[in-house]
Amino acid sequence: MTQGYEHYYVPTQSKWPFIGACGLFLFVIGAANWFHAKPYGPYIFLAGISTLIFMLCGWFQHVIEESQHGLYSHQMDLSFRWGMFWFIFSEVMFFAGFFGALFYVRELAVPWLGGLGAKPATKAILWTTFNAEWPLLHNPNPTMFANPLQDMGWKWLPSINTFILLLSSVTVTWAHHALIANHRKILILGLSLTVLLGISFISLQAYEYHHAYHTLKLTLASGIYGTTFYVLTGFHGAHVTIGTIMLTTMLVRCIKGHFTPQHHFGFEATAWYWHFVDVVWLFLFLFVYVLPLRG
Repeated sequence: MTQGYEHYYVPTQSKWPFIGACGLFLFVIGAANWFHAKPYGPYIFLAGISTLIFMLCGWFQHVIEESQHGLYSHQMDLSFRWGMFWFIFSEVMFFAGFFGALFYVRELAVPWLGGLGAKPATKAILWTTFNAEWPLLHNPNPTMFANPLQDMGWKWLPSINTFILLLSSVTVTWAHHALIANHRKILILGLSLTVLLGISFISLQAYEYHHAYHTLKLTLASGIYGTTFYVLTGFHGAHVTIGTIMLTTMLVRCIKGHFTPQHHFGFEATAWYWHFVDVVWLFLFLFVYVLPLRG
């Protein structure tokens, strides 16, 4: 009667969730104070980032050690798969909320403030000089928010970053197939290229932010266009950074020979997450960069 069951490993109490919560707290507090030009904001923000990286590395190491000691059964593997599925689903809902806010602003709030659509009296009541356009570049009342010089556009850095992420999706899939076929050299090559592409994306986005802030004058004080742009691209950039850390961890594990063609869910989960990041970017590229150009 007991042959159909197997031992299910129950982990001991872990300190990593608490450390991660502290890191997130410092991250949010630091970011908020940084946005409000507090001198200590960047330091708290960096402390939060450092704590989160420490948590990720430590928790990864703990799980890797458990896996390498053979503590995980088939049931545990299914738990990991379902856990990763629901985690990615929660991330989909996270970004769906921000895309929904962007849609509401562009398609409903901005036309209403301009006296268009279902609420023509809104302009006369709330803002008589408001221009219904997207992006908002010609605000006649600079005391409300600072006008950026122009929108971000899509023909230069955003297009390059789109190509980089699409190519990284190909290289990580190439590496996955190499792992299944037990081709170690191709596996390491494909995963190394994916990590380099992830770092390239992050670097180009940092340069784009610098260009937007200092050249185009697009800041968080530039009204709803600036806030939606930085919130969406910023959260996505954070996800790319986390994904790159995960890919780097998988690369080190592949070099050490931790995975086999039959048992490699750590790699597979990371690949799922990276594909999710790629798909989110495609929607972001379309709705944040391309569609605003219709004016």
